[in-house]
Amino acid sequence: MNDLTNWTPRPFPPRKVLEGQYCRLEPLDVTNHGADIAAAFAGAHSVWDYLPVEGPKDRAAYEVFLGSMVSRTDIVPFTVVDKADGKAKGHLWLMEIRPAHGVFEVGFITYSPSLQRTRAATEAIYLCGAYGFELGYRRFEWKCNNRNEPSKRAAQRYGFKYEGLFRQHQVVKGQNRDTAWFSILDTEWPACKAAFQCWLDPANFDKDGRQKTSLAALNAAP
Repeated sequence: MNDLTNWTPRPFPPRKVLEGQYCRLEPLDVTNHGADIAAAFAGAHSVWDYLPVEGPKDRAAYEVFLGSMVSRTDIVPFTVVDKADGKAKGHLWLMEIRPAHGVFEVGFITYSPSLQRTRAATEAIYLCGAYGFELGYRRFEWKCNNRNEPSKRAAQRYGFKYEGLFRQHQVVKGQNRDTAWFSILDTEWPACKAAFQCWLDPANFDKDGRQKTSLAALNAAP
């Protein structure tokens, strides 16, 4: 969006269900989702390596942690429900939401091993982007620890553009964090949206579930 003559602040994203083909993003609810999420993350300690908190040790601790997300008013926490079996297998936030400037971020992405590298995992990011841009936001952000190579690769696979490195940005778990910044702008979203939709199309997968064309290739296409 280049002409901002008539720009007005965007609405703060309401907590609502976002429906996809492979997953459903539901507003996080401890009662409805706590047991499934705690079970999905049991023993998956490496998931928390680059997150700013230690992984909860048991279901009770996990439910307290989830409750702390729900109570916040500055984020929109979603549960990722796998439509294949109806189980909650991860969670993420819309965060750093700045309605006055039309900026939002997907962050605190926490995927259990059973959700990682699935169509549902990718679709969850697509649903977040589509939601924000449909509300009229103009910038979709992704940030991660610069040492988190999988996260940086994922950002670029999804179509986010690398913008630079914030050096000594944070102290996390007693260590320095340099933060890599990525974004998709509203002018770039139509092409990214088309790439997501093409990749998510069931026709893009063979009978064994293998992709025919990668999302990275679709985003690299002129």
